[in-house]
Amino acid sequence: MDRTAVVKVGAAASASVCALFGGVVLAQYIVAKKKRAGKKTRIIEMMPQFEKTTVHMRDPERVEQIICGLIKGGASKLQIITDFDMTLSKFDVNGKRCPTCHNIIDNCKLVTEECRQKLLQLKNKYYPIEIDPHLTMEEKYPFMVEWYFKSHTLLVEQRIQRDKLSEVVRESDAALREGYEQFFDRLQQHSVPVFIFSAGLGDVLEEIIRQAGVYHPNVKVVSNFMDFDDNGVLRGFKGELIHVYNKHDGALRNTDYFKQVKDNCNIILMGDSLGDLNMADGVPNVENILKIGFLNDKVEERLEKYLDSYDIVLVKDETLEVPNAILQKIL
Repeated sequence: MDRTAVVKVGAAASASVCALFGGVVLAQYIVAKKKRAGKKTRIIEMMPQFEKTTVHMRDPERVEQIICGLIKGGASKLQIITDFDMTLSKFDVNGKRCPTCHNIIDNCKLVTEECRQKLLQLKNKYYPIEIDPHLTMEEKYPFMVEWYFKSHTLLVEQRIQRDKLSEVVRESDAALREGYEQFFDRLQQHSVPVFIFSAGLGDVLEEIIRQAGVYHPNVKVVSNFMDFDDNGVLRGFKGELIHVYNKHDGALRNTDYFKQVKDNCNIILMGDSLGDLNMADGVPNVENILKIGFLNDKVEERLEKYLDSYDIVLVKDETLEVPNAILQKIL
């Protein structure tokens, strides 16, 4: 065979190989494209907020399923049940701790330095117990009662005046999480009930959201409210004590409220404590409930327990970006 013939045979063979290889690649491309076309894009994949490093989920498929149920139900079936301190409010700003409702009063000018030091001592003793991952909620319960009783007794001794509270809040470092306006305003626009269930001080809480311009008619606050005498001086606290680990009991005491919104059987629950998981216990008929937990402190020690309990865990996230993204899909 002469050289020209060899070249021709070689070229033909190469062409055959290229055609074969090209055909295989094309076939693979077509199959892959068909697979992609047949695969539905998940809702959570359409929300860039879920790509943040602060977002943790034990079971993304379960989260997807719940969110789809919430979207299907829409505004008419939705209600929000949320904690306040360190859930709607920030945990810290630039490394500095933000005050809780109690802290705002503890550190204000209406309280003497002696009382302030006693309140700080109580916090230093009981807060580590509150967040201790090695103690059960049942074991923590009596310590929380003791802490609240002692601190409330000290506050009553200060004879705090009701008409000073707005000024105290205005002068404090209280801060709501980024995106709070969008959160509250969107829920108001769609008439979605918001139940704020707080172990803090209700009078202070209401003043914070009032001054922030988001205390809308669809918001109900259940908390520890101060009892003032005819002269506007603090003399005690109203009703049953609400602390971090008795929200189950508090939820059951508010069954009348939940009956009023009985058609709102889809729930977004938000909290920063394992005790907040019981806030929806008084809801009569739940179809879908999405539990979002804010893990602000002692992350390494507590992350696993939070992942076991909450559907979505937001670690050191001072925003409401994820809840707002979900609400945007529902409403």
